[in-house]
Amino acid sequence: LIKLKMKVLVIQPKIGMGDMVIYLPYIHAISKKYRTPVSILVKENSRANQLLAEDRHIDEIMLLDRSKNNTGSHDGLSGFIKLCKEIKLKNFDKVFIYNSSLRYFLISKLAGIKSVSQYPLFRKKDNIVTSAKIFTENELDLIVSTQPELNINQESFDKVNQNLSREFKHVCIGISASGVTKRWAIENFIGLCTKINERIPSKFYLAAGNNDKDLIDKFLSSEISKNCISFQDLKIKETMPIIKNCDLYIGNDTGWLHISSALGIKCLALFMDSPVQAYGKYSKNINIIVPEGETEETTTHDTLGADKISFEKVFKKSIALLN
Repeated sequence: LIKLKMKVLVIQPKIGMGDMVIYLPYIHAISKKYRTPVSILVKENSRANQLLAEDRHIDEIMLLDRSKNNTGSHDGLSGFIKLCKEIKLKNFDKVFIYNSSLRYFLISKLAGIKSVSQYPLFRKKDNIVTSAKIFTENELDLIVSTQPELNINQESFDKVNQNLSREFKHVCIGISASGVTKRWAIENFIGLCTKINERIPSKFYLAAGNNDKDLIDKFLSSEISKNCISFQDLKIKETMPIIKNCDLYIGNDTGWLHISSALGIKCLALFMDSPVQAYGKYSKNINIIVPEGETEETTTHDTLGADKISFEKVFKKSIALLN
């Protein structure tokens, strides 16, 4: 019997929402090439369950439970065997592994997957976008755009749209970040929003979660608070129609930046301690500001330039993009 539809798995073990979004063009390209939705194996904090709830290219989202201190259910030898069994049950014909670890290669083989495509083994350093693009293009024999697209429910978009006041611009403010060194000071963001609002009446949507409660509280007790709405108590999925209705994202290099760019809105990204070449150049929607004295090429991990981002530059560029 000829199998009409191949069962395809994509393994993407990086953490965080931003990386999940950046891999989407390649997952979509695989799905289109094989003319079937694909399953993905990802970590829970990729938030794939919420980000991809409306994505017709995704079949099943399997959760990879691995942690830094090796206490995840897929860590160690017992975790290796457990994951093998879980994947084997699904009867995949083909797997794409966006990682250089021998572990995932062996798991795929032992799970009975005949066709395994993977990054070169044991590769240490890579540019997340370039590596994924070159690998996918070589495997599929086609050109793949690096621009991700997140799908949302049209009804939820329209509902938000009908309730938005046309008297204001709507700006998503990305105040959170994966570490303190990647974050512009909250006082700067408060000052920026105050100044933007004086020039162009605006509503500001604070993209941050419960871990950033102290940052949100500072915003909500500032003079601009009456123009601010916090995402703190919303699910990621609930924030997406709001973001898609915004005129602009301004903020740190964080998951919210990549979500905003994939929802098709203009972004002003402040890079101070992460690689612009990897995380800032893949989308036509992302405009970049780097610390004074740095270039887009020199701004990377350990640049530690949070204090050298020019307030005036951010303000001027924000106004230009809003106009």
